[in-house]
Formats: sequence, C-alpha cells, structure tokens
Amino acid sequence: MGLARPRWSTVAKNDNLGVFSNAVQPWLVPEDASEAFDSWRHRFEANRFRPDPDWRAGAEIPRALAISLARIQVGEASDGAGMMRAAARAGHPGYLEATRLFIAEEQDHSRLLARLLIAAGRPTIAAHWSDTIFRSLRWRARLPREVLVLTVAEVCVLRYFQMVRDGAGDQLTREVAARILTDEQEHVPFHVRRLRLDLAGLPGPTRALIAAAWWALLAVSAAVLAINHRAALRLFGVFPNRYFADTLRLFAPVAKAALAAGPADQAETPTG
Repeated sequence: MGLARPRWSTVAKNDNLGVFSNAVQPWLVPEDASEAFDSWRHRFEANRFRPDPDWRAGAEIPRALAISLARIQVGEASDGAGMMRAAARAGHPGYLEATRLFIAEEQDHSRLLARLLIAAGRPTIAAHWSDTIFRSLRWRARLPREVLVLTVAEVCVLRYFQMVRDGAGDQLTREVAARILTDEQEHVPFHVRRLRLDLAGLPGPTRALIAAAWWALLAVSAAVLAINHRAALRLFGVFPNRYFADTLRLFAPVAKAALAAGPADQAETPTG
C-alpha cells in the first residue's frame, strides 16, 4: 500500500497551528491545585482503558519512516524514575499520582510504536544518541528543570505526529499516530500547569533567563529532529526548515503561558 500522496503541504499552507493551542486552552487557567491535578489524574486513568488498534491489519512503512519511528520509540521508553523522585520532592500527592500515570502513558506510546514497527516487519532499536542527550539533561534534575526539558520534547513531536497521522498511507500507522498526538496535546498543558506553580513567583530577571535557556533548548532540539528525521519529513513533503519554523511557532504560546508573571492562578491562555 505504501504512502498515499501527502496532505501535509496543504495543512502547512493553511497555517493550521491553532489546533494545538486551542486544544490546551481549558487547562491553562488553573483552579485549586488539588482539583487541577485530580482532573489530570482522571484523564490519564481513563486513557489506560482504550483498546489497542487491530494489529492483525498489518502496516506498510517505508524504510525512512521506520527508522524515524524507531528513534522516536526509544525516546518514549523512559522508566521515569528521575521524574517520580522529583515529583515526590514537590510534596503534592495529587501531582505525584498524575505523574505516575503520565509516565505510564508515555511508556504505552513506546509500546504502541514498537508494535506498529513489528506489524510492518521493521526493527526497533535499543538506544539512540539524541535520547541519551535528553536523558542527560534531566539527570538528577529538580522538578522545574525536569518538566522544562520534557515540555521541549513534547512540543517537538506535535508536528511530527500530525504529519504521520495526516500523511501515512495505511490505517494502522494513522491510528497509532492519531492516538499519540491526542495524548501529547494533553501532556503539554499538564506540564505548563506544573511550571506555572513552580515559576510564576520568581523575579522577572530570573524568569527571563529561564526563558532564554528554554528557547535555546527548544531551537536546538527542533533543529536536531528536523535534521535527524529529514528523510521521513520529506516523505510527507515537509522540508526541515518548515518543520523547524512550525515547531518554534507552536512553542511560543506554551512558553508565554508557563513563564507569565503573577500568581499561578492567573496564567494567560495562549492563542493560536
């Protein structure tokens, strides 16, 4: 079956970036902390009971896309021990439980991608240097740095999975990509909510320094993904520079909401 003619170029030309920021808006204006994280816990808990795709249908994945998906799959497979330790130190039981479920959902993404590659007769890989670098940035990190780095990774794959969802030629690949994309759209505001609690009360100059470092990490990460996955991007008619520009634009409202001044319960809602 292979890949159908990509529809990504049409999506990109229509500048359909608002779909992501619109999806997270209801979660960026937090209520009481315990209620907010209980809400996330319920969402993540409900997601655990979704049925698997029908793996018997098989998949036909071109080699370039299979290599790319295998690299993404490795990045989703973290055991999350460092984040759980950091979340425990934060002293919020509701957030700790929501974090446990979030990590389980990320691990399920790894499982889904591995099953997809197996269904297509394509190999998985044990490790990749890009994932090793991301893990090193989170090594023994306190919760804010852990979440800052994670948010960069989540934003970087939003455009990627939209591309696969909209452009893949077989149903199984589209279904797996659609599920992961939907989950990642929920993960970003979950992290923004946490960052608002941790960063909103910091002095302006401190937040400005964090913003500069965060934007630099995002730019480097998006460039690495664009170059490292360029063969897969081109299958869908997306050139690396277009992916890079779109990802930076997706990140702008996220950074604005996470680093806004004022109490954590007065976060601005980003717009598309």
